[in-house]
Amino acid sequence: MIMMATLVFALLELAAGLLPAADFPKAEISNGQIRVKLYLPDAKHGFYRSTRFDWSGVVYTLEYKGHNYYGPWFQKIAPNVQDVDHEGQDIVSTTYTDAVVGPAEEYQTNGTALGFDEAKPGGTFIKIGVGTLRKPDEAGYDHFKPYEIVDAGKWTVTKNRDSITFVQDLADPSSQYGYIYQKTMRLTKGKPEMVLEHSLKNTGSRPIQTSMYNHNFLVLDNQPPGPDFMIAFAFQLEAVRPPNKSFGELRGNQIVYLKTLEGQDRMSTAVRGFSDSPKDYDIRVENRKVGAGVRITGDHPLTNVAYWSIRTVLAIEPYISMTIDPGNEFTWKITYDYYTLPASTK
Repeated sequence: MIMMATLVFALLELAAGLLPAADFPKAEISNGQIRVKLYLPDAKHGFYRSTRFDWSGVVYTLEYKGHNYYGPWFQKIAPNVQDVDHEGQDIVSTTYTDAVVGPAEEYQTNGTALGFDEAKPGGTFIKIGVGTLRKPDEAGYDHFKPYEIVDAGKWTVTKNRDSITFVQDLADPSSQYGYIYQKTMRLTKGKPEMVLEHSLKNTGSRPIQTSMYNHNFLVLDNQPPGPDFMIAFAFQLEAVRPPNKSFGELRGNQIVYLKTLEGQDRMSTAVRGFSDSPKDYDIRVENRKVGAGVRITGDHPLTNVAYWSIRTVLAIEPYISMTIDPGNEFTWKITYDYYTLPASTK
């Protein structure tokens, strides 16, 4: 429980505003067109040390032609918040799981975590990109809940001028799972483009079956989600869970806002309509008011798409799935193309 106690103490300090951003390990990369600043994985001093999201690639700013695409979307964090709450004019994120920024990624297995269902209370399970965690009781998995980190694995970070590579090597003899996870954030030469190159090698004795999604916490020039935004997909949208009719609707291949989110407004939806072709992993987000956008493409088929937004952030959540037998490796990449367009004059 020592690591969990350290985690809780550090996060409570952060919630109290006692740990300035300058204290977190961080790095910067650039290709001359875009500049990216990100936090580094660190079990003792890292910005994000909880148990929902992958610790690598936490981008807190990406600048292109005067536009900033990522950054803080909450004003406070607190341990007694389940997900996201409001305190006066402030948005409060839960200390333990959601207080992350940028294109954050999460790995799930059957809606839980790798090995969680078969683990006994006191046993261990795996959260890819985080480490080996302790199952406290028979209760079901809750990704908003912090779990004791038994082993965060071995992280190695290699930085170049225009790229940074994270490697996590983890083995859990108890659950018989093990892997080498690598993520490289690479800025394409001569283009306003960032590529997330992933590989996951199964070094354990059990197959790894998991899905991963990128939460894509987009904070484009701090513009509130509303009619100035255009969110378009490469396929016609079919509602699995339609958005609140007061805030937005699905029109063809687009998610459309009917009003600008304010106060405690929240618009979310889940959609289908995609095929089994990777070509459908193609999403555009533009803001007409500021004249900036991003195109997100992947090289594997979508298996699910969710969308979530509050007044400070919008988040497109595309999923892919993978099954990796022992000794095998799975690779994939996500490409972000940043661009500008004429700003609205209205």
